[in-house]
Amino acid sequence: MKKIAFLSLLLMVPLIAACGTGGDTPVDTIPSIDDYSVSNTKASTTDGDFIYRLVSEQEQYASGGPVEVYAELEYVGEEDSIDIYHAGSAFFFPMEEKTRGYQLDYPMIEPLLTTTLTKGEPLRESYTGSGGYSDQDDAAYIEFMQQVMNNEFPQGYYIVNGYANFFTESPDGVQTDYEIHAEVDFKVIDE
Repeated sequence: MKKIAFLSLLLMVPLIAACGTGGDTPVDTIPSIDDYSVSNTKASTTDGDFIYRLVSEQEQYASGGPVEVYAELEYVGEEDSIDIYHAGSAFFFPMEEKTRGYQLDYPMIEPLLTTTLTKGEPLRESYTGSGGYSDQDDAAYIEFMQQVMNNEFPQGYYIVNGYANFFTESPDGVQTDYEIHAEVDFKVIDE
């Protein structure tokens, strides 16, 4: 009986220990920024009468400074212009910082706004910061998010999973929804 109890205890210790890790990556397996290379600073996707572009102006930025990322939406249809309907903006800039495994959400106010796009004249919006945290998050995460929210990026490798989200409406009231995606990446390094 003692052997069974002892074996049960031996089997439970690793399970209990694993529960306390919260899925954290062991320190010696955390990826380094050098493990990543930038592959795409400009991306473009066409959907129907619209071209969505996502651009990072540089492959690398200095730590603590802003990043220069912008999105464009261009109407290329047959009409001279078209109205699109969207939330606070038609553009979303969610990101992932790969060395830390952090997701940077892009919250959006949600009034219904109308923007008129003129054929051949892209609508452009620059990224100005994003993210969020709660007082329940750990101090390192909160500090990271505060820097990003101020567009003062810490060192890391970032992927922007950007998209334009809007709808159009035909004269007879038919609504067409669009969510056009593109992806770019960049590094932020200590200099």
